Amino acid sequence: MYKIVKKEELAKNIYLMDVYAPRIAASAKPGQFIIVIADKYSERIPLTICDFDEKKGTVQIVVQAAGGSTEKLCSFEEGEYFRDFVGPLGRPSEFLDEDIEELKKKKILFVAGGVGTAPVYPQAKWFFEHGIDVDVILGAKSKDFVILEDKLKSVSKNLYIATDDGSYGFKGMVTDKIVDLIENENKHYDQCVSIGPMIMMKFVCLTTKKYDLPTTVSLNPIMVDGTGMCGACRVNIGGVTKFACVDGPEFDGHLVDFDSAMKRQRQYKDKKEEKSVKDHVCTFDKAIEKQHRDIEEERHVDDVKIIKAKDRFKKIPVAEQDPDVRNKNFKEVSYGYTAQEAVIEASRCLNCKNPQCVKGCPVSIDIPGFIKEIANGNFEQSAKVLSLYTALPAVCGRVCPQESQCEAKCVLLNKGDAVSIGKLERFSADYSREHNIVLSEKPRLNGHKVAIIGAGPAGLTCAGELAKMGYSVKIFEALHQAGGVLVYGIPEFRLPDDVVESEVQNLLNLGVEIENDVIIGRTITVEEIMDQGFEAVFIGSGAGLPTFMNIPGENLNGVYSANEFLTRNNLMRSFEEDYDTPINVGKKVAVIGGGNVAMDAARVAKRLGSDVSIVYRRTETELPARLEEVHHAKEEGIKFEMLTAPIEITGTEDGWVKSLTCVRNELGEPDASGRRRPVKIEGSEFVEEFETVIMALGTSPNPLISHTTKGLDINKWGCLVADENGATTREGVFAGGDAVTGAATVILAMGAGKTAAESIDKYIRKM
Repeated sequence: MYKIVKKEELAKNIYLMDVYAPRIAASAKPGQFIIVIADKYSERIPLTICDFDEKKGTVQIVVQAAGGSTEKLCSFEEGEYFRDFVGPLGRPSEFLDEDIEELKKKKILFVAGGVGTAPVYPQAKWFFEHGIDVDVILGAKSKDFVILEDKLKSVSKNLYIATDDGSYGFKGMVTDKIVDLIENENKHYDQCVSIGPMIMMKFVCLTTKKYDLPTTVSLNPIMVDGTGMCGACRVNIGGVTKFACVDGPEFDGHLVDFDSAMKRQRQYKDKKEEKSVKDHVCTFDKAIEKQHRDIEEERHVDDVKIIKAKDRFKKIPVAEQDPDVRNKNFKEVSYGYTAQEAVIEASRCLNCKNPQCVKGCPVSIDIPGFIKEIANGNFEQSAKVLSLYTALPAVCGRVCPQESQCEAKCVLLNKGDAVSIGKLERFSADYSREHNIVLSEKPRLNGHKVAIIGAGPAGLTCAGELAKMGYSVKIFEALHQAGGVLVYGIPEFRLPDDVVESEVQNLLNLGVEIENDVIIGRTITVEEIMDQGFEAVFIGSGAGLPTFMNIPGENLNGVYSANEFLTRNNLMRSFEEDYDTPINVGKKVAVIGGGNVAMDAARVAKRLGSDVSIVYRRTETELPARLEEVHHAKEEGIKFEMLTAPIEITGTEDGWVKSLTCVRNELGEPDASGRRRPVKIEGSEFVEEFETVIMALGTSPNPLISHTTKGLDINKWGCLVADENGATTREGVFAGGDAVTGAATVILAMGAGKTAAESIDKYIRKM
């Protein structure tokens, strides 16, 4: 928790706050920003840093109450705590990398407006501390809205106040003052830095361009999440799409497409839809109980005899919510096996002496072993067998592609259905959670420390394996909640949060420590972690940077990356009335892509009340999504437009999605993936109206860690280079999961984490 140690009202609805955040205070630099989450129900709000004091451990922010979320922030008083305070984020001001002596030869002009005055101060202060004079223009509507005047006066050579109404200082806009200084006072400047409202920065750039005055602007106002995982802050810079949070927030103002940026800025202000998705079944839990009871009464004990006699090759089906009910709520789709169903299904297993299913499992679970215990009714022992091999059994049982891994190797497939290994794994893990079974005791420590970066599947698995060996393990996680893609990427109806929380708690019980809100490469670096006595570091930071098609219209409002769309719903719970994070979804939604993420995004949009179409460039045979997810999507009313590829998104005059122009494809020769390549059919263009377009085209690793860690090589796709044992090109640093492979499955990330843990153990033992 982050305590507010000082609060001061600067102007009406504008407040300065000092927040105790020592890690951020120690690593913050001018030009950077932070993410604030006020409480459990609040959205993630990016705010630029006004000042920082390493000795006091405080970071200063300025907040203007301009909407529900910022009003909530401003309502907090001294002595109260923000739930989360994350950073520093973004690239520091470009001046910090320039030669000081060369900077002293330049004349710098800062132009600040509104709360944009706050981030100007630390930059002007930096120049002052390095003996460089700067001029500052501070703009406001009137004298009552002039803020931080004394602070800026103390660090600038000349401070010029400009008010719209002339109630204080120069009468006119900041642009008028720029013209006045250059033309009337014969001032010459080599560089201008402008920070404030988007419209102000636009006209400052139009003004400075007339004088060939290079101008840097901060695009913090269009930021949504700030960590690089949503893609919502994309902006056109000189014809190239950039992300304000990763590539910025500072850019060459003369190259910024301000008009499209301002339209994007309004996407959550112009449309405020009611969160109308509710559970329409009042007696939902009772309905589940009755359905299970009816199933049990129908099968009873006699079914065991039938299965053993002649139905060994037919699996026990799992009860699910009715499609027309579940597509209106976020409750879990599958009810899971009852105890009796689990015993019956487990009894189908042949307990092979040479089990091929184990070879198909990336973490090599003793599958016959845990299933045998279920068949014998020893549910607690089954969970304990699982705990020897996996840290996330309840997760794997729900989201892993068993049909292409362990179950694909089951010998029963030769005559019928494979054993439902995933559903049995889920049953065993759920039984353990519901009955509070202690799966393993906290081991004796061996005196060695290992750091894990990222609390996703790879990081959690690596941490669990090392903790069992006796290592002191600490996980550094960027988000405010542990779980990584398990909590921000997978919807509640597939993987409930309480399931992930339980798995994480099992790790905490082993002694694993998790520190949230730490951005590696900004809050702290890999080198600094190793300097703290950690003998090895595992990087399991995932692949959270979204991919776009680079087609016309992608920057329109209503175009989401699947990452942003799912994060708003899954992590920040925009679908629940009590939560503040907004989401705007049109009546007709197109989801571009055919993987599991595309299915998740489509099914979420359906639950938000939209008519949803999956647009995929190949046929259904080539869909990379799990068969179960495709089946569920179809049941829930999702439409599939196959052999179709978008080529342009058309917008309305006010910058919102209006339609999607597509072409039809036919399949040609196989490409590098082994799938037949889609080939455009000439003259097949057509237009279909949509109000929302969700890009589910995959993700890549965020470059922040690789860019800030010496000796850490990456490949041409931006993935960390690691050998088969997880060792990177940097001594003592290991990596695995999506950070190495690019976007893949949860179970493959877990396998990489497990392999890396074994390698780290060998590495430390040899030291």
